[in-house]
Amino acid sequence: MILLLSGSLRAGSGNEALLRTARAVAARAGVEALVYDGLGRLPHFNPDDDREPLPAAVAGLRATIDAADAVLICTPEYAGTLPGAFKNLLDWTVGGTEICDKPVAWVNVAAPGRGGGAEATLRTVLGYTGAAVVEAACARVPLGRGDVGEDGAVADPDIRRRVAEVVRLLVAAGPGRA
Repeated sequence: MILLLSGSLRAGSGNEALLRTARAVAARAGVEALVYDGLGRLPHFNPDDDREPLPAAVAGLRATIDAADAVLICTPEYAGTLPGAFKNLLDWTVGGTEICDKPVAWVNVAAPGRGGGAEATLRTVLGYTGAAVVEAACARVPLGRGDVGEDGAVADPDIRRRVAEVVRLLVAAGPGRA
């Protein structure tokens, strides 16, 4: 199973649309993909609370990551870095081992020339978690507002092919794969 993590809390975001598209193309390939929907329910990270018993939302996040074979992230950039809510999610993963050595990739949907700060911060934080970044699966797939259909997914066949390739590469890097 691929866990799909969005860094956006905004309804109808391009990041969410990309992940809905990834879920659809994964299903066509016979791969289960789950969109995590608890971003807004996580408590603010406090190292004093990063111990058993974990807050329920954090325990759920970590269990969901642990159950996944791979993780695909799609996050916007705010003020040159990750959005606060998504950085908070990642902070809760640093003290656990669930994401360690797990194949992880991201897709950046920002317009050309944007989103590099979020990618750099993501790379740094994932380094602290011990995640296995699958470089070949990390991609830039700029989305315009017109690329997202009424169903909230991307219909453009070229974009869908690029997303399918990301999913294929991430699955190939999963457990038991070469």
